[in-house]
Amino acid sequence: MTDQVWPWPRGAATGIGSLPGADVAEAQRVVLGELPDLPHLPELPARGPGADLVGRSAGLLVELPVELYAGRWRIAPRPGRDVRRARDLMERDLDQLAEQAEEYAGTIKVQVAGPLTLAAELELPIGGRMLRDPGAVRDLTGSLAEGVRGHVRAIARRVPRASVLLQLDEPSLPAVLAGRIRTESGLGAYRAMEEEVARTALRTVVEAAGVPTVVHCCAPGVPLELVRNAGAVAVALDLTQVTDLDPLGEAIDAGLGLLAGAAPALPPPDGRAPTSAQVADRVRQLWDRLGFPRARLPEQVVVTPTCGLAGADPRYVREVLTACRDAGRRMAEE
Repeated sequence: MTDQVWPWPRGAATGIGSLPGADVAEAQRVVLGELPDLPHLPELPARGPGADLVGRSAGLLVELPVELYAGRWRIAPRPGRDVRRARDLMERDLDQLAEQAEEYAGTIKVQVAGPLTLAAELELPIGGRMLRDPGAVRDLTGSLAEGVRGHVRAIARRVPRASVLLQLDEPSLPAVLAGRIRTESGLGAYRAMEEEVARTALRTVVEAAGVPTVVHCCAPGVPLELVRNAGAVAVALDLTQVTDLDPLGEAIDAGLGLLAGAAPALPPPDGRAPTSAQVADRVRQLWDRLGFPRARLPEQVVVTPTCGLAGADPRYVREVLTACRDAGRRMAEE
């Protein structure tokens, strides 16, 4: 057992972020009801532009307005209705969080797209992704860092008894590092980003947030050492994408926490969610293969679905979140 203090309770479970539907009040009730030990701020992309991962996070940027153009988000000369909509949706979500979690005194997780994924998705006014211009990436990183700092403070004001855990969503991180982000023509790819540049960008946002931060990536090939050296307290992974155990074992042994994606985000053909016993077994099997003592597992590991649940139906969402919650508690009692 390590002496490290984790920013979540023993045997915790949480969601990755997105849920189906457009009713934020109902989504928040589901999260608080099914995940009382580590609830998260739900994201509802079905509400449309500004509720999606990129638009929602771009709305937090400081002095770097965005707009929708031909279905994609790009840097704009001045704030317009698109960014106002994204910010309005976020305000509604935070107001609902304050109403339902006013007396909550535990840890609440909130999610924001990380700087590398935003650089791979946001377009420059002249065309092309921000990723093509190192100066633009630095400006984006600084703007996001300032926006995340303000976002964390806004949440702390609304739920003053709670502690904030930040999740930086970086689904594009492995592709950015490997030079696999395609250009608009599809005939080429942007140059691979150096690891030191990527680490500096992540660390800038982590340090600005001033709260414990998780980096989430459900793609294969997550650079675990980079994530740890950027100052993250944990990494969130889809366990089905883990093929090489050595890097994960080294990261965990070095003190990195794990949000273990152990329950399918989409229902299987029969529509049945896994049981809590099945979810717990998946986590235990990985932990045992890594060679760590079972007593350490419920301290260092949080149980989650493999990814966001926006593509699932409400019944499955409740069932899979319940399975994750009960799996965490089951392992904590062993």
